Amino acid sequence: MVSQWVIDELETVDLGDKRRNERLAEVLSAMAGLPSKSIPAAVGAGHNETTAAYRLFDNDAICFEDILAPHIDACYKRLAEQEVVILAHDTTELDLTKPNTQVEGAGPLDGSSRYGELLHPLMAFTPTGTPLGTVAAELWTREEGPSKADDRKKVPIEEKESLRWLENHREAQLIASEHPETQVVCVADSEADIFEVIECNSDSPKNFWWIIRSCYDRSIVDQHGRPSGNLHEKLAASKVRYTKAITIRSHQPKLACDKRARNQPREARQCELEVRATTLTLKNPYRPDRHLRPTKVNAIWAHEIDPPEGDTPISWLLLTNMPISNKEEIELVLSYYCIRWLIEVFFRTLKSGTRIEAKRFEKIERFERCLAVSMILAWRTFYSVRIGRQCPDVSCEAVFVADEWQPVYKIVTGKDPPKKPPTLKEIVRMIARLGGYIDRPRHDEPGTDTVMRGMERLYDISSCWRSFGPNATRSGE
Repeated sequence: MVSQWVIDELETVDLGDKRRNERLAEVLSAMAGLPSKSIPAAVGAGHNETTAAYRLFDNDAICFEDILAPHIDACYKRLAEQEVVILAHDTTELDLTKPNTQVEGAGPLDGSSRYGELLHPLMAFTPTGTPLGTVAAELWTREEGPSKADDRKKVPIEEKESLRWLENHREAQLIASEHPETQVVCVADSEADIFEVIECNSDSPKNFWWIIRSCYDRSIVDQHGRPSGNLHEKLAASKVRYTKAITIRSHQPKLACDKRARNQPREARQCELEVRATTLTLKNPYRPDRHLRPTKVNAIWAHEIDPPEGDTPISWLLLTNMPISNKEEIELVLSYYCIRWLIEVFFRTLKSGTRIEAKRFEKIERFERCLAVSMILAWRTFYSVRIGRQCPDVSCEAVFVADEWQPVYKIVTGKDPPKKPPTLKEIVRMIARLGGYIDRPRHDEPGTDTVMRGMERLYDISSCWRSFGPNATRSGE
């Protein structure tokens, strides 16, 4: 049975054949019930069902983009209903390293010890953090061979991996131009601090804002184009707009060899930030293949006052075209930038929730088709969690049909389901309890991992409810 949300999400699917369209809906619906399991376990372990799923992933007539396309279309519809949308993008590694034979087509991730592929999606969020879905995504593999780091400055951006930042930034500009009633804000981490990306904003539509975390201490020029110091010293010399107390979480670096200040270990603590902001013009760097123009930007620097001895201070330096004339406008920039971290939650849900890296395929093209399905599944879980927090009092039937929430209510509470559907927040917490969440007062809201584990149990419970529940059709009736 195909879930209603799958039918809605795949409304514009076109894989070139009606049977392929139907098969994708069936596979997506089946894998939604057991996203972390192997494909045979997810689709029912029957020979016919398993064969049909693998035929879909092995079909050379369709590709990653074809499967993801209807989800992107559905995301555009959700995006058009919003007054403000945050478009965040980032890169993640998909580690497909196997003990013996590697996946055909996979490339090196770090030298030659790990093999896989890289994914760079552009994801849409509301200002409160509800994920609307993926609007663009790029996949690529690296080639074997020595690094050409010494020649990087001579290589045009079109021949570098960093082109992905420019392409997604332009895609965000295009989305803004196609949705003039929506304020689009493109947000990126320090890897996007590339002058070509910053400069391309000069011709942006009026409803397009951008925020990039600074990585380099760039040179500054005055209104006449003369050298005028550098970015850090200009901000340090600007006045403090206000101070702000925040609570930061503990952090441990993923890689012991990562020496960047922002990735050093730190303890959870209360800290106070000084917030400075100013407008300045970045000097255009030299490029052998093109001429770049000096570019005016607004810069915000939030820096920790008196950090603990031996600990790395909290420091955000953001470049943007958003207004910064007062505290409220500066706070808006900072709040929009914070949405960027939610794409990391999506990556974690994709990897730990759907266990996409553990799926076994001989060829990279088969993996990519399954990846597109898994990205839709990861979004769906992430969406259910966030919408339950942002719209806690709406009916649970905004997300779950009766055959899904009723058996969950019965199992968790031990009571018959009420005639009036519970709120979305109540049902999401009940589903999370099926996944191991401890529901108690003043406890943190459930995360995507526990909700996804609960969704797997929901699939089995819902199937039994349809077959044996109070509304099931009895044989002979």
